[in-house]
Amino acid sequence: MSASLDKNFEDFSIFKGFDESWRKRIQNNRHLAVYLANLVKNMVKLRVFKPPQLVQQPTRDMAVIKQPNIIYPVGDPVYIHIYPDPKMGSIKYHPIEPRLVKYRDAILNEVEKVLALNIDEKNAPENIKEREKILYRLLSKLFPKGKTIKISIPRETVTKSSTQKKKNTKSSTLNIVISQDLYERLRYEIYCEKIGLSILEPMIRDPFIEDVHCSGKGPIFIHHKIFGAMETTITFNSSDELDNFIIKLSEFTGKPVSHRSPIVDATLPDGSRINIVFGEDISQRGSNFTIRKFASKPISITELIKFGTFNPLMAAYVWMLLEERMSVWISGETASGKTTTLSAITSFIPSSAKIVSIEEVPEVHVPHNNWIREVVRETGDAATENAEAVSMFQLLKAALRQRPTYIIVGEIRGREGAIAFQAMQTGHPVLTTFHADSVTKLVQRLTGHPINIPKTYIDNLNAVVIQSAVHDPETGKYKRRVLSVNEVLGYDPVEMQFNFIEVFSWEPSKDIYEFRGVGSSYLLETKIAAMKGISGYEIKKIYEELELRAKILDFMVKLEIFDYYEVWQNLTWVYNVGLEQAYHKYRKMCMFKLGPRVVAEKAFLKV
Repeated sequence: MSASLDKNFEDFSIFKGFDESWRKRIQNNRHLAVYLANLVKNMVKLRVFKPPQLVQQPTRDMAVIKQPNIIYPVGDPVYIHIYPDPKMGSIKYHPIEPRLVKYRDAILNEVEKVLALNIDEKNAPENIKEREKILYRLLSKLFPKGKTIKISIPRETVTKSSTQKKKNTKSSTLNIVISQDLYERLRYEIYCEKIGLSILEPMIRDPFIEDVHCSGKGPIFIHHKIFGAMETTITFNSSDELDNFIIKLSEFTGKPVSHRSPIVDATLPDGSRINIVFGEDISQRGSNFTIRKFASKPISITELIKFGTFNPLMAAYVWMLLEERMSVWISGETASGKTTTLSAITSFIPSSAKIVSIEEVPEVHVPHNNWIREVVRETGDAATENAEAVSMFQLLKAALRQRPTYIIVGEIRGREGAIAFQAMQTGHPVLTTFHADSVTKLVQRLTGHPINIPKTYIDNLNAVVIQSAVHDPETGKYKRRVLSVNEVLGYDPVEMQFNFIEVFSWEPSKDIYEFRGVGSSYLLETKIAAMKGISGYEIKKIYEELELRAKILDFMVKLEIFDYYEVWQNLTWVYNVGLEQAYHKYRKMCMFKLGPRVVAEKAFLKV
């Protein structure tokens, strides 16, 4: 690092959060030091003293900040700056990357040309990691520090004649010396263009991004888990630039897009889903794409309790249902967090169970070892060009012959719904997600085309969780909430209507959940009580057990047991030792960690 930047460490101390870890980051990433130095310079010049806060990662409590101004790492050498735009009053998302600026295209063309000539095609890499190692090894060998490379710079000259002006394109040769800074930038550019996702790489790396949206020419938009929707500083300046990028992106997925096949649904290497619509003839604002990020680390049920999506009693209720092999469906609108909830509640399934999951795109997480994960196969991509397509309907029929304890279907939309109900009729609990924002609409879709479930079959479904993204008046952003948990009773042919019991409901004015099931829960008092050998006059015991489970989950939240697999391990331990012993163990741990006053007995329901 240059002496001028060393001096700027004194200036960097004005950034809130600047510590030894950030000092090391700045020392190791010259582009970050330059960016921060320019921020300091501009603040002094404009007499604006609003430096960003340097954080290890954004936290949920930051959602209440109206004008966030933070910088956080997403893995060296990439950093993210989220800041308020004073002109528009909106929030901007800006990646800080070691990109080449001057002569970028010319330098990359020369480097790629040399790399192509030196790659051994006989020893093709088997995976992305090997490809990365080979590229980095060649790059360090062929372009060491101090090496001079020659690049051609296009230059336009204008010649005048008696009738018209003519433009002639000439090129001049320029010598570029590889410095340490240039090498680091070159290394990152080559990674993004040959292994990563080019300009989308920072957003793919950022674990706090849920969706990436490109609506046509102009800026890319993202949806942040904490700060909500915002515009990025990454822009497509022309339709041609966007089309060329989308063609390259689709080829990367193995499903090339074209005017003949303008719509592509594919999966990125990290598991994220991408939808591409190509061409102005079907998308008037130009080509567009949407990426739904795949969470490498699923959210646990204790995190959902912490976030307020569930409360402990509601989670305990679902726990009891799944332990007794009830079929539970998560229903709601798009982007309401259905798949996240489905993955979270699989931790309640006993560890000895055999689970078969069937999905169009692999998204659901299951922590169990005895888990068969099956994915729909479509024709038309490079990997399955000569293979027969395999539908969800076929996989679901095959699953019934695999003797599963539980069947998980990523989403039910069509005729596979009929097979799911057949599975439930034969005693196989089915967990799935469904697009409907109420029980009434769910039943309408199930009994209508193309699913066509007979009305009298509906009671094979035991419970429906209705979930939604609701507006938070305090933050102005959206949060996920379970609106209701409902027990399905079935169809009444006399009254010609479907009956269900809303055992939990969300009270929006107070952001709390009300349990209405005491004395009226059909599943707890009739089905589960019978399975547990609890007679009618002892029915109070079923609610005492529900309360005990809720307290255990509450203790786990207090103990900050949030890791998805750690939660599952703890729940497996609870299964093995029993509820009473687990309760006393967690209570003792909480008292030791938080003190007896903090761990006051809290009743979740009145029996």
